Amino acid sequence: MTKRTYRKVPRVALLVETTRTYTREVLGGVKRFIAAHGPWSTFLELRALDSAPPAWLRDWDGDGILTRTFTQEMADLISRTGLPAVELRATNLKGDRPFVGMDNASIGRSVAEHFFERGYRQFAAYSLRTERFFIERVQNFVRSVESYGCRCFELPETLSDSAADWEKSQDTLINWLSLLPKPVGIFAANDQLGVRLLDACQRAGVAVPEEVAVVGAENEETLCSFATPALTSVRFDGQTVGYKAAELLERLMSGKSVKLRETLIPPKGIIVRASSDELVINDRLVANAVRLIREDAAKGINVDNLCQQLNVSRSTLDRRMKAALNRSPKEEISRIRFREVERLLIETDLTMETIAELTGFTHSHYLHAAFKQIYGETPGRFRSRRSSSS
Repeated sequence: MTKRTYRKVPRVALLVETTRTYTREVLGGVKRFIAAHGPWSTFLELRALDSAPPAWLRDWDGDGILTRTFTQEMADLISRTGLPAVELRATNLKGDRPFVGMDNASIGRSVAEHFFERGYRQFAAYSLRTERFFIERVQNFVRSVESYGCRCFELPETLSDSAADWEKSQDTLINWLSLLPKPVGIFAANDQLGVRLLDACQRAGVAVPEEVAVVGAENEETLCSFATPALTSVRFDGQTVGYKAAELLERLMSGKSVKLRETLIPPKGIIVRASSDELVINDRLVANAVRLIREDAAKGINVDNLCQQLNVSRSTLDRRMKAALNRSPKEEISRIRFREVERLLIETDLTMETIAELTGFTHSHYLHAAFKQIYGETPGRFRSRRSSSS
């Protein structure tokens, strides 16, 4: 390979898809490195993961490449350029390029710990065997579950992002769910699978998270928030991945040696949403009460209605809910209502009158006063502050 002269402002191609939350965060990390250590002249275009290699790359007079390689064609083209390159996708196509990405061992362990800490002792995985990193995530989850002395059931999916026959795929999922012991914590190899799984639970009338709790991976916010209920997911640290990859490429472009062939970054934790936000409830009466509260809290259900539907005395329900949840039925109804109020304040611009109507409050003035007493601020101030932080 011809030795290149290191330019004062190096030219770097960013062959990274721009369609995912994670990869946009990766690009943000690259930008942060450039701001601190640049400048770089960057070649970036809107891309999907399976976009064809850009035609200009064949004759490009550049200095380095950051890539998420999807096809053999792209892998071959990058190799032919002879340029220093860092791989950002855990693919078998990366050749001898150094790799910076997420630590799949940490991902699997963190999901197992999340379920175990909430009392789950029955586990399952909705896995994907199309890529090495999907396989590693699930394998490490299974190992962690087994280290607790528990068994993990697995349903492997063969298609990555879309099922050729959606209805048939969902029927398979529904049948699998019916066979699982419950309550069960299920790890979906990515958020797409997590959304499919929650849809199957909804179709089958399986209560989430009382019977089935679901955690995905990647924290693709559009998918996670669109699911019913919202999907808990492992948050990847794209910013650090991008920064470390840029730092590594800088060394390569300046002719310095690189010892590590893989740099693995742990996740930033788990973003807990409604699909796994409760402790396991082993008391069947309490589990049924919580399910009814989730379904009807926004319709104005009260404790007397709840007792009538469950055919149980108020004192018995109160005692057993306090024992299982450390909350009374009235407190649980209030908690679920105000959780929905929070969501509507953050995610919509609905008026307080409409929010009160949608969450089972008789009047917006009562909601306003109750909210201020619980949160220490008005709903308007809460909405403004959360919007600003977002």
